[in-house]
Parts: sequence; structure tokens; C-alpha cells
Amino acid sequence: MAKQPHLLVEPGDLHDLVLLPGDPGRVDRIAGHCEDSEVVAQNREYKLVNATYEGRDLTICSTGIGSPSAAIAVEELAAVGCETFVRVGTTGALQSGIDIGDMVVATGAAKDEGTTERYEDKAVPAVPDYDVLSALVDAAEANGEDVHVGPVATDDAFYAETEAYVDAWEAAGLQCVEMEAAAIFSLARRKGLAAGAICTVDGNLVEGTQKGETDADELPEKAKNNVERAIDIALTAATTL
Repeated sequence: MAKQPHLLVEPGDLHDLVLLPGDPGRVDRIAGHCEDSEVVAQNREYKLVNATYEGRDLTICSTGIGSPSAAIAVEELAAVGCETFVRVGTTGALQSGIDIGDMVVATGAAKDEGTTERYEDKAVPAVPDYDVLSALVDAAEANGEDVHVGPVATDDAFYAETEAYVDAWEAAGLQCVEMEAAAIFSLARRKGLAAGAICTVDGNLVEGTQKGETDADELPEKAKNNVERAIDIALTAATTL
């Protein structure tokens, strides 16, 4: 098999379990928590690193922003033999009382994006694998962390999240909105593979706190290392998967 055209990897290059941050810079942050790491490939928004955490071999692969690029990553990772995918991302809260620095483990994702429509009807649910979901919740408890557990929205249009959209998501009881989970969940399910997601809150749309609007010095204490805490939970979960 030739190398995959975007990830530039082939069978045997990667491990079975993959952590999927959006930001390529977060690949290095996750790798920094591991005992050892090695860059396997880097192209466009995709950076891939093999690492080991507490004896568990794993791969870290950035997906870039949005469901189209996340779907490419899952397609090509699956093609070379990867089996379990854990999104480690950021998100905007949709319920009052969910604070910057809180974390959300997704139990499902509303398909407010266009990628999965090319694969299946919107009526088909985008849901995580039960074992991955449970591992993330159990890892949070083991790490002494409280997490929100519930459904999320996956949206394509960051700058078109109007008040009407936010109101509808809030009324539906969705915990937060992000841009990749629905595609990752749907593709993994269709391929008989496993996926889950944990996201850290960097703003609250219903409370008027948008991503990037809060000065770092003004963040609550739990928000200052929120990404690091989510990484720790994902890695703890990885050791049981």
C-alpha cells in the first residue's frame, strides 16, 4: 500500500490507539506528558507522533479545524490499521454554569456539519464507543476531576453561530459546541472502530464569553491549566483502552 496522501503514513507506522487534538501545537503538548516520543510525519494541518505513556504505546495526530479535515484523518488512520480514536479538544459551553476550565465528555454529537451527510442520513446518530466514553469518565474520576457528561453539537460555521442557533442548542440540552466530534464518531462507527471525545471549555456562548476574549491573567485558577488537565485524563484513559 502506498503512503496515505495527507498523513503520509503507511501500515506499521502507527499504533492502534490515536489521540486527536485539533491543533498541531497540542501534539507536542501531549507528547510532553509521555515517556518518549518520535515524530512520524508532518504535512499541512497534520502532525503525527508516536509515544508511550505508562507502558501504553499510542499515536498523537492533529486534525486541523473542522469535520472535513478530521474525516480525512480518521479515514487515513483507519486505512493504516488504527482502531481507537480519542478527540482531545476545546469547546464553547452552551449551558449556564459551565465555566471556562470545565471539561465535557461527549455522549453524542448533533450533526450540524456537512461532512457526515456525504456518508449517511442525519437521522443516524453520531455517538461514541461505550468503552471509550466510560474510560474517559473513569479516568476523570481517577484523576480527581469533575467532568460534564452529555451530548454536544458539532458545527462547521464558527462565525455563523447565531443567537438562534445557540438558543436552539441550549434548549435541546446540549452541553457545548465544537467542530469535529460528529465526523470522528460517525466514521469510526461505520468502520467498526471506536471513538470518544473530551473537550475543555474555553468560552461560554450563552453567558457571552467568547473564545479568546478573556485575558489569561483573569482566568479562574482551574482554567489556567485546563488543556493540561484534559490531556492527563485522555492519557489515563488510554492506559485502559
